[in-house]
Amino acid sequence: MALEKATFAGGCFWCMVQPFDELPGIKSIVSGYMGGTTDHPTYEQVKTGQTGHYEVVQITFDPTRFSYDQLLELYWPQIDPTDDGGQFHDRGSQYRTAIFYANHAQKERAEAMKLQLSESGRFKAPIVTAILPEMTFYEAEPEHQDFYKKQPKHYKKDREESGRDTFIHSHWKQV
Repeated sequence: MALEKATFAGGCFWCMVQPFDELPGIKSIVSGYMGGTTDHPTYEQVKTGQTGHYEVVQITFDPTRFSYDQLLELYWPQIDPTDDGGQFHDRGSQYRTAIFYANHAQKERAEAMKLQLSESGRFKAPIVTAILPEMTFYEAEPEHQDFYKKQPKHYKKDREESGRDTFIHSHWKQV
């Protein structure tokens, strides 16, 4: 079994773990940082927006049990793909959306789904989610891993106040 990695930026990484967690074929989901200029950045550095990093989740998966297409189909409805200033109440470059591809096949699938979404008419504004080559991944601090499990009350409150679920329900018809 050859495992693969998929890396997605969808705003605050706390909200991007739970939708993918505990699905067949998903081996791990690690919160971290990608795309910036600072080696081994800390959360405190990244949250300033000065390092150029995105908050991301890196998913290790078995493509024979859960395909990359299935991951993409689950990723898109977690975000507002038209917002290039962050996601929901989280503003700043560190909260932009992006798909970081690990190989040519992932790039092709991500671009095809982005085009399909652009042509669907679901959104009036252009789809701005970046599709970028995978870069160095830096694992976030332990307190940010599985945050929704470790701090369920804080996670639920932050998610409710962010407007993410309201947006998902109104644009994607699911929560």
